[in-house]
Amino acid sequence: VAATNRQDILDPALLRPGRFDRQVMVPLPDVGGREKILKVHARNIKIAEDVDWKTIAKGTPGFSGAQLANMVNEAALLMTRAGKSSVTMETLEEAKDKVMMGAERKSMIITEHEKKITAYHETGHALVAWMLPGSDPVHKVTIIPRGRALGLTMQLPQEERNSHDRTYLFNNLCTLLGGRIAEEIIFNEMTTGAGNDIERVSDIARKMVCEWGMSDAVGPMTFKPSDPLNGVPGQIMSEETALLIDHEVKQLVQRAYDTAKDILTTHRDIMEDITQTLLDKETINHEEIKQIVQRHQG
Repeated sequence: VAATNRQDILDPALLRPGRFDRQVMVPLPDVGGREKILKVHARNIKIAEDVDWKTIAKGTPGFSGAQLANMVNEAALLMTRAGKSSVTMETLEEAKDKVMMGAERKSMIITEHEKKITAYHETGHALVAWMLPGSDPVHKVTIIPRGRALGLTMQLPQEERNSHDRTYLFNNLCTLLGGRIAEEIIFNEMTTGAGNDIERVSDIARKMVCEWGMSDAVGPMTFKPSDPLNGVPGQIMSEETALLIDHEVKQLVQRAYDTAKDILTTHRDIMEDITQTLLDKETINHEEIKQIVQRHQG
């Protein structure tokens, strides 16, 4: 009996008949599986009535059983430290954030200007996602530093997805660019805080064009990059095709940029209101954002 996370790099001789010829795939749990796992690990812990296991399960995509167990244990520790008698929804949310991103960096010194930049940045993500039909709903926004992040905008999918359409991916590009654009609108400057967002935008846009056939100009063709570590060569393409791919990727990113900028410019009053609330409270949830948006839109 053996286990691996990288079957693709195993020596084929190991998998021939008579050796490891029976393969059992154990995928990460889906939302229903995560909910059941959470309840199992919470059996011996007093849980408050406000806890919604389905919401917690939705907010933990990609978590393994071990990570879910760790999260429940962390929630129990937080409950004890706070002198509470039961684990609340707030406690579980805090435990989830800690498992996902690391502990709060309470000792980190952040200037008021940096805090303001972070607040506008996260509001940019949240507002663009909120205004784009088909985007995952915004669950919460925080400017409390955790791990390497100064802030976070969290979206919760309404249902488990096994594939994504072009509109959903384009909305993701717009949302990711929203942070950088908010900085540009307010401060007329760029910071390194959007580095990871830009990296993800570049990756998604290139995959849309090169792997998922979502460019009309390139067509339904695949052009995967080389993977030297695993001995996978890149696909040979003409210089003309390479230039076309680069052009399509840039056009896609530019369209997403323009869409996000239009949203933030049009709804600047909402952006200012959300940002001020975020600066006051440091963390705001879906309902609080909804109230702000409704206040401005009637």
